[in-house]
Amino acid sequence: MKNKNYLVTVSLLLCLTIVSAQSSITETELRAHIQFLTSDTNAGRYPGGKLNKKVVKYIQKNFKKSKILPFSKSYTQEFVVKLRVKKEMSEQPDVKTWNVIGVIEGSDPILKEEYIVLGAHYDHLGLGGGPSSKSEKIEIHYGADDNASGTAALLEIGEKLAANKSKLKRSILLIAFGGEEQGLKGSSYFVENPIVPLSQIKLMINMDMVGRLNEANQVYMGGAGTFPDGQKLMKELGPSLGLSPVVHAGSVGGSDHVSFYRKKISVMGLHTGGHPQYHTPEDTIDLINFPGQKKVCDYIYAAILKVAGTNYSIEFIPQD
Repeated sequence: MKNKNYLVTVSLLLCLTIVSAQSSITETELRAHIQFLTSDTNAGRYPGGKLNKKVVKYIQKNFKKSKILPFSKSYTQEFVVKLRVKKEMSEQPDVKTWNVIGVIEGSDPILKEEYIVLGAHYDHLGLGGGPSSKSEKIEIHYGADDNASGTAALLEIGEKLAANKSKLKRSILLIAFGGEEQGLKGSSYFVENPIVPLSQIKLMINMDMVGRLNEANQVYMGGAGTFPDGQKLMKELGPSLGLSPVVHAGSVGGSDHVSFYRKKISVMGLHTGGHPQYHTPEDTIDLINFPGQKKVCDYIYAAILKVAGTNYSIEFIPQD
């Protein structure tokens, strides 16, 4: 009888551990995602080819593991990218790449038809040599912060949202965009070929370079004035998580949320600041602040619960 009770207790503890792992954002998992994305074998996550497919499959696998469903039969949205080259270089052939899209359905019979998009781009500059590279070196541009950090955050926040989906009234679209470094190609394609009517997308939250939180714990965001009380909300959520948000009403620019803003959809673009390693081979995993990144992920998760887990009024407010 004692052995039986012991086995039952152990089983319960294992179950609780598994549930806890699924519903928590952890530094360990953030590190594992960035280690994969920045591995030498992925060669800088350039659009097109087998290596691009490998990264896409990794994101799909993690969505599936977290019980994040595809919106229809597939997680992927295929599109074609014209690769950017320096003026003196010959044109490159167009390549196929993909957005990876998962959905978590809200629980409210009416509000579940409205969507909050959480996005990050997974591509980077490959071996460099293009117009976006800030280095003349032809070697792997790892893109640990830009934007393996955002992709890792997408997977971890998505996992926690899926584990707590009963708290969501609105539905969540999780999108890993391809082709951002080629000129916001993935997000531009999505808004021109949306899987739900754009009128049902109420807010797009974009994470691009969220892995280098500074000593002042400042997380930066633009676009918080594009929806009611956005600035107030984002400022109030920071202190309890040990963050000092730097919140701009406008300053909408620079990454995939721009594509949504152009369609008159409320947006927020979050990052932890620029650095000298931006778009160089030196943007590596050893410079990621994992405790800080976890704070930023918890902050974004809390913001999503406020806007998707309540009747929070969201309407587009244009900014200059």
